[in-house]
Amino acid sequence: MTTRKRLVVGCMTGTSLDGLDAALVEIDGFGLGMTPRFVRGLSRPLGSTGPALRRIAQQTPMPAGDIARTALELGELHALAVAELLSGARCDLICVHGQTVFHQPPVSWQLINVFPIVRTLAAPVVFDLRQADLVAGGQGAPITPIADAIWLRAVRVPWAVINLGGFCNVTLGGGGGGSVGSHLGAIRASDVCACNQLLDCVAREALGCPFDDRGSHALRGTVNPAALADLARLLGDQQHAGRSLGTGDEAGHWVRSHRASLSGPDLAATACEGIAARIIESVRGASELYLAGGGEHNHALVAAISRLAAGASGASVVPLASLGLPGAFREAAHFAVLGALCQDRVPITLPAVTGVRVAPISGAWVMP
Repeated sequence: MTTRKRLVVGCMTGTSLDGLDAALVEIDGFGLGMTPRFVRGLSRPLGSTGPALRRIAQQTPMPAGDIARTALELGELHALAVAELLSGARCDLICVHGQTVFHQPPVSWQLINVFPIVRTLAAPVVFDLRQADLVAGGQGAPITPIADAIWLRAVRVPWAVINLGGFCNVTLGGGGGGSVGSHLGAIRASDVCACNQLLDCVAREALGCPFDDRGSHALRGTVNPAALADLARLLGDQQHAGRSLGTGDEAGHWVRSHRASLSGPDLAATACEGIAARIIESVRGASELYLAGGGEHNHALVAAISRLAAGASGASVVPLASLGLPGAFREAAHFAVLGALCQDRVPITLPAVTGVRVAPISGAWVMP
């Protein structure tokens, strides 16, 4: 059993609601001894389902029927994306995150109807990976650190994976190689602060676009010291709150309080600088910083992170792709690993990360 190979698909839609990512991963081995290999991935837009999901996530009241219809549509989008990814091939397992539309532990909701996926692909689907940890007293997030440890097991220096998603979260490992199990106790991870949620709010409210493509507006802006200090306090409170971030932490009120006095580019530049500073504060001690997530494409944010990292500790920013995993597909590929761990009945959450007393077996299953 320890040498069996599985083809597993992981799917993720992030809190930024900027699309659906699916990754096909070949997994060799079992449990914490598994070795994953990224095969391919694809990204697809959410189409008309995206605005409906955003309204639900923003707690806009709507009929139950509309919510149920949106969940079904999201499942159908997943089924189409996975079918395209597989191109007629079969897989052994599909792991789906669903769309987080509410998160205030112990209550969290990852919305999706997975039955269209099971029907279309005729493969087992595991989903709802956060609930077991939440019910057991944990924060239910972050849940990807154990997958980070598996993907980065060969890195021999202290490392950090920085996920620039709707909210930034980081995983820190001591390096040194060896078995993953021997290093799990040293893994630290946490949500840090609002990231693309904040940057996209700046884009919508001050730039007149859904997002700042490649950070082009922010690159033209100038950081405002007063607004930066205000943002530093806000993001610092988020980092030190000792909880996972979600509904209510989007920091949109900072945008609205400064957009009248700052140009859109200046507001975007200030947001990038504030987020970067908070991130660097959270990864002290790491020698190599691996960036992933949608924010990896924001050149202004990445430049600020690289500059502040070099100045603070001499840490270097390293492409996650250098380990064979494209940063854009990190979370989707991680969910493939998490799904395989659930299948192997290995707990996927870490007590030192989520605060759960005893990590439970996670996941709900639907069989074909």
